[in-house]
Amino acid sequence: MATRTPVPSPDSPLGRLMATLPRGGKVEWIGLRPARNRDMVEVDAVEATTGAGLTGDRYNGGSGKRGVTLIQAEHLPVIAALAGHGYVAPGTLRRNLVVSGIPLVALKGRRFRVGEVVLEGTDACDPCSRMEDALGPGGFNAMRGHGGLCARIVEGGTLRVGDVVEAL
Repeated sequence: MATRTPVPSPDSPLGRLMATLPRGGKVEWIGLRPARNRDMVEVDAVEATTGAGLTGDRYNGGSGKRGVTLIQAEHLPVIAALAGHGYVAPGTLRRNLVVSGIPLVALKGRRFRVGEVVLEGTDACDPCSRMEDALGPGGFNAMRGHGGLCARIVEGGTLRVGDVVEAL
């Protein structure tokens, strides 16, 4: 049985380091999965519903722990290189938000604001077997460690391309 790493106290030296981010981020791309095994649909804005998900996304109305999926823009070239491609389009990776400028791993277990929406990082967004079809043989492993973050919606609103992402 796997054990979880204890979260350091916010007052400890490690806790302070983990809470310190060099800057905020920015939403670069938004996509929705309308149904299982369907292509992502790129949008400029989407409504985020507290405890549910994104309007038009197949996960809307689920448990809420995966209400929004995020991936770092900086990881796209790494995934492309590891999968043997020159470029990977954001929709290929099946995440809702592509975010630049902020380390998403630092937001796991924390609340953060994306524009007017408040999210809470719930877990790593590990790749699924579909990455073999999307990226070719080895696509699953190319994404391991680079899959991004799942988040639940704490305070809903509209998410827009260009929104600022900041830890709370």
